[in-house]
Amino acid sequence: MNPCVNYERLLPEQIREVREQSPVAFIPLGTLEWHGPHLPVGLDGLKIHRLCELCARSSGGLVFPPLYYGEPREEGLMDSNPTYRDAISKEMGLASENFAPGYMRRSPAEAVSAYQNLLIHILNQCQSLEFRVLVLAAGHYPLIDHARAAAGLFHQQRWSGQRRKIQPIPWVFTGYELVRNIFSDAGDHAGFWETSLMLALEPELVAMEKVTGSPAPPTAVLSSRPVCEAGREFGLAAVQKIVEQVTIRVRDRLDHPERYLGHGLPLEG
Repeated sequence: MNPCVNYERLLPEQIREVREQSPVAFIPLGTLEWHGPHLPVGLDGLKIHRLCELCARSSGGLVFPPLYYGEPREEGLMDSNPTYRDAISKEMGLASENFAPGYMRRSPAEAVSAYQNLLIHILNQCQSLEFRVLVLAAGHYPLIDHARAAAGLFHQQRWSGQRRKIQPIPWVFTGYELVRNIFSDAGDHAGFWETSLMLALEPELVAMEKVTGSPAPPTAVLSSRPVCEAGREFGLAAVQKIVEQVTIRVRDRLDHPERYLGHGLPLEG
């Protein structure tokens, strides 16, 4: 098998070889958002893209290009959060009013509908390419709800109420929810957890000197532990467990598709 798992980098015959062995499509979902002074604004997409690559090498399958655009930017985003908007704008050298309600020129409800329809569009595209398990991987935690909604609607489109051939099975994960019974610090925003993951996945993009020895917590960083305690060793252990859990769930969908037919698509396990 070709060591590359990135769909867009492969030749048709390479794609076919991988797909025939393990027809799994990983679709990373990110955004562009403030993640403190020490982490890149593309953290969500960068983090989940690398996780998907590791998962594909473990479970089999291919990783599609990450999606950084289209999400509802006026909801669930630090840059638009009234509590942090002024401070983040100042740090970024931007006018705070740039992110006032209505700046995206459509209502939050319209943005939600458009984003979920975009995800369904992507799922339909992957279905046409004959992948059997379609994994929407949300690096930005609020996107899990939109991804689950899209997965449910995609699944419903293929339900005829009668016996049918095996159709693609969508599944959604972010990572932390799969291992929070193992790591009590799982899941935060630019804090100990995400910083540790980035030290494991993309260490050259982390500027720990920006938070080490700082007398005050960084702007709009939500963490159960001081960010300066983040470490690569912890991050590697967390990444390994996430990949193990994703592999179990993906392989179960490949080996037992009958468990995922009918109404009420299982999205948690």
